[in-house]
Amino acid sequence: MATVISPELLWIIVILVVWEMIWKGIALWKTGKNQQIAWFVCIFIINTVGILPIIYLLFFQKRKTLITKSKKR
Repeated sequence: MATVISPELLWIIVILVVWEMIWKGIALWKTGKNQQIAWFVCIFIINTVGILPIIYLLFFQKRKTLITKSKKR
């Protein structure tokens, strides 16, 4: 017997998959750029509907520090 999925449920699944792919892509790009291997592996393996990548991007990515040079007078 074939299982029938309602169109509403199918749309929710598609939206969640696209949501996950966008956040995961951004987070994986940042982890690779910052050479954070542990975060890269965790985000790559664990599917959390974008929650883990968002947490990484908000709290754990390495931030660039702005260095201002003062002009000597």
